Amino acid sequence: MLSMTGYGRGGYSGGGIELTVEIKTVNNRYLDVAVKSPRIFAAHEETIRGVIRGGLTRGHADVFISFADKRDKKKPLSLDEGAARAYVEAAKKISELFPGLGDDLTVTSVLRYPEVLKAEDAASADDELIAALTAALGAALEKLNTMRLIEGEKLKADMLSRMDAIEKLVGEVEKRAPLVAENYRIKLAAKIEKLLEGAEPDEARILTEAAIFADKSNIDEELTRLHSHISQFREICGEQIVGRKLDFLVQEFNRETNTICSKSNDLEITRLGLALKNEIEKVREQVQNVE
Repeated sequence: MLSMTGYGRGGYSGGGIELTVEIKTVNNRYLDVAVKSPRIFAAHEETIRGVIRGGLTRGHADVFISFADKRDKKKPLSLDEGAARAYVEAAKKISELFPGLGDDLTVTSVLRYPEVLKAEDAASADDELIAALTAALGAALEKLNTMRLIEGEKLKADMLSRMDAIEKLVGEVEKRAPLVAENYRIKLAAKIEKLLEGAEPDEARILTEAAIFADKSNIDEELTRLHSHISQFREICGEQIVGRKLDFLVQEFNRETNTICSKSNDLEITRLGLALKNEIEKVREQVQNVE
């Protein structure tokens, strides 16, 4: 079982390249990947998202990439002709205004002026940078999933303990359920006897009414389904990607419990049903954290 929350950091250092990838994930119903990287990797962002999608199925993932390129390689230079022309024309104008000044204008001096020559960064990452990125991204994803697995096991332990509590409450409801119809029959007989002022009540009529009540308040099917859901929940917890399955199953838990509360017409079963709903809600909250 994997948690949707985690953090992983991977790095690469070699050949003058130092690159770091950090991945942070939080809960989200669907998979959403946001990449924040230097412009040089802009053309590869979809590839980066594809790698993340290969390791995650749900959650929001933020991917942060930083790097330093210390390789000894030539950087292309660009000449700003407009800036160079403006400097030369300004120098000529000053020479006309002040003829006594010496003229030291040369090609070399113009090249030294600001903004005339610019060193251009590469428009996109080369093969070495992509290889470094791939290595760092893989390492970060591996550490992320290791952390998510550890957190997932903690969530699993908590949910299974909650499932034990739910099973115990279902058992208590089962013990109480057969008494509901009998208690109703006794109360009904006492009520009729009081209304008849001591006259002998029609026992057959009382039994008929009790049978109708028992049929309306019967919760055997709901209890059977709850036991089945508990068994399925424990079985699913043995898998790795379980979030959507457990989310659906928890809805079924709630549906059966609501039906029990509405059909039982018994204060004790209603109390147990509310306790069940409380435990189910705690499980539901934890399921929201599971991939």
